[in-house]
Amino acid sequence: MLLRSILGLIAGLAVAFVLVIAVELFSAVVHPFPEGFGGTKEEICAHVEKYPAWVLAAVVPMWALVVFCSVWVARKIGGLATSIVVGALLLVAVGFNQWMLPYPVWFEVANFVALPLAMPGAIRLARPTVVSLPEEDGDEETPSP
Repeated sequence: MLLRSILGLIAGLAVAFVLVIAVELFSAVVHPFPEGFGGTKEEICAHVEKYPAWVLAAVVPMWALVVFCSVWVARKIGGLATSIVVGALLLVAVGFNQWMLPYPVWFEVANFVALPLAMPGAIRLARPTVVSLPEEDGDEETPSP
């Protein structure tokens, strides 16, 4: 069980890593860094402040999908506790991201609504299914309509 939990954690975070890179690539294509960008904190903050609203609006469901897919994989492999840990780690990471960078308030609120909502959906969808066997009580079978 411990090995499955560890594998679920690693797999869930690996999925998150790949999908976050995809979201960042989308962002870099639609809102590229300016010529001569040096990567200083001031330049990064200025770049974030200039994000078009439509880009941020597109990123909210993408980040929710990152959380959904990562939590789903973690739940399938490692179980409920592992999926909650992966989801919590992703929420903390997004929280730090939004705390360090000057995103608009509506974007921060949208993320803190959408991302936690993605977690229970993924957990529920990935839960194990229980197959019940038909009862054998000797009664005659009634035809179904």
